[in-house]
Amino acid sequence: MKDNLIANKTFDFSLMVIRLFIQLKENEFIVSKQLLRSGTSIGANVEEAIAAQSKKDFINKLSIANKEARETKYWLRLLDKSELTKIEINEYLIEIEHIINIITKIIKTAQTK
Repeated sequence: MKDNLIANKTFDFSLMVIRLFIQLKENEFIVSKQLLRSGTSIGANVEEAIAAQSKKDFINKLSIANKEARETKYWLRLLDKSELTKIEINEYLIEIEHIINIITKIIKTAQTK
């Protein structure tokens, strides 16, 4: 894939979430399964946005990715504060915040053009 910052970032984040899920599933399953679903959905929706058929479709797919990213942030915060795991979640929270900021900026730029 050619250099597409958000596509690469969300793909790498999906890999991070999958690895975290594998670590979590031994002790915790409900939150980790939700996290896996929403965390990997971000990149899938970004990929759909890249192949959008119109500007409206592009914005819609990225908006879905943004919602999934915010849901992922919620599950990560819940894991962090609930003490369900001793795994350090801070790096995931930092990365998801970067992803949310980038997607939000892309949406705003697309809406103003």
